[in-house]
Amino acid sequence: MLNFYSLFSGSSGNSLLVKTENTNLLIDAGVSSKKIENALNFLNISPSTLNGILITHEHTDHVQGLGTFAKKYDLPVYVNKKTLDAMPKQKDKILEKNINLFTIEEKFEINDLQIKPFAIPHDAVNPCGFSIFKDDKKISIATDIGHMTNGILKNLDGSKFVLLESNYDPKVLMCSRYPYLLKTRIAGPTGHLSNEAAGKTISCLLKSGLKQVMLGHLSKESNFPELAYKTVVEQLISNNYNENSLLLSIASRDTISKEVAIQ
Repeated sequence: MLNFYSLFSGSSGNSLLVKTENTNLLIDAGVSSKKIENALNFLNISPSTLNGILITHEHTDHVQGLGTFAKKYDLPVYVNKKTLDAMPKQKDKILEKNINLFTIEEKFEINDLQIKPFAIPHDAVNPCGFSIFKDDKKISIATDIGHMTNGILKNLDGSKFVLLESNYDPKVLMCSRYPYLLKTRIAGPTGHLSNEAAGKTISCLLKSGLKQVMLGHLSKESNFPELAYKTVVEQLISNNYNENSLLLSIASRDTISKEVAIQ
């Protein structure tokens, strides 16, 4: 069994869950501790049974509730050294015995899961995505990507499921209420991934056995779920793929996703 849930996804906060028979693993804690507790309780998972929290990078929408949540439930936190040092307010709340440092591109294990962090281009100190392995199954988490790289594609290759960023539509972004500098940052090489770029990435990955994709981290101001979905499907069709060859869904900003069961 290898299951995935998106608990929260978007610029207002991100938190994901990977579940097996023996392991409950949280990825990021970008909303309040109380919201994470409520989401887990809805899934009949006691927060104290979590086997760890993986951290992608230090931005508030990924670590807002981390320190409080980890301290309250005495949970292990897995993070790289630069990211840990870049979030002192969170670091100070985490018990030293619960800090587990990893190195990007080096695999490590948590119970029955193998984790491989990989580098992503984003305006944080040392941001990463994760590929997660169980038996012969592989899933990957890749958001906050300024642009797609060969390194990311290599790490996503062979995944049965990917949570992939589809943050903005360029035209909607330019017409949004965001200030010009923020628009430039979002569309820049260390900002976020557009709907079209997400579609092109998925088209590449279908060749390596990708079966399910959840589009995540959609912007509230410069995107719409229907537009993200439509743009990705158009990219698949333009690359000669039948849209029915892929199970495509959208991660909600603040509603728990349906369970994704990896076959």
